[in-house]
Amino acid sequence: MELREIKRLVYGGESAQVEFKRKINHPEKVIREVVAFANSGGGHLLVGVDDDKSIVGCKYADEEHFLLQKAIRELIRPAVKYTAELIPLNEKRAILHYEIFAGNRKPYFAFEKKYHRYGKAFVRVEDRSIQASPEIRKILKFNNDPKDTHFQYGANEKLLFNYLDQNEKVTVNEFREMSGLDYRSASSTMVQMVLANALRIIPREQEDWYMAVE
Repeated sequence: MELREIKRLVYGGESAQVEFKRKINHPEKVIREVVAFANSGGGHLLVGVDDDKSIVGCKYADEEHFLLQKAIRELIRPAVKYTAELIPLNEKRAILHYEIFAGNRKPYFAFEKKYHRYGKAFVRVEDRSIQASPEIRKILKFNNDPKDTHFQYGANEKLLFNYLDQNEKVTVNEFREMSGLDYRSASSTMVQMVLANALRIIPREQEDWYMAVE
C-alpha cells in the first residue's frame, strides 16, 4: 500500500475496520485489536498514527515491527492471517501497516503470556475492540460452518417476542428474570434464536443486546 492510500485510510478515521496506534508500547494489548479484526470483518492496524489522525510515524519501525509480529505469533490462537508492511514516511520514520483478514476458525483469542491456557476473545464494535461474551463466542464458532438451525417456539419464546413487540431490545438477564429460567437456559435459548435468524445480537461491553429481526 502506498503512502497516499494510507493517508486516505487515516482521513476516514478509526472505525470498525481501522485502528490507529502511536507506537507499540505494550504488544500484548495491541493484539486485542488484531484478534477483534480476525473475529469480525477484518481490518487495518496503522502504527505511527495518533488518535487525532496525526501521521507521526515510528522512529524505530523495525523494532516495533519485530515486537508486534512476535506477539501475534506467540499470543494469538489460533493463528490469524495478515499481511504487514513498513511504509516510509521520511528518512527517519515509517508507518507500520497490518491488514488482518477475517478468520474462518473463530473465535480467536488473545493471551497475556504465551504459556497461559486461557485467553480472551475480542470483537470489533464501531471504533472499539470489546471482549466477546460467551454467547458471542458460541455464535462465532457456529458461523465458521453455518447450518440451517431451528428453535422450538414455546411459552418462553412467545414471552420473549411479546416483550420485543413493546421494547427495542432485551438482555439475557432480562429474559432470565421474566421467564424464570436459569442463566444458562436463558442464554442457550437466545443463542439458538440468533442462529435461527429470529434474533440479532449486538455486542456490548456490559451486556449484549438482542433485537428482533425485522
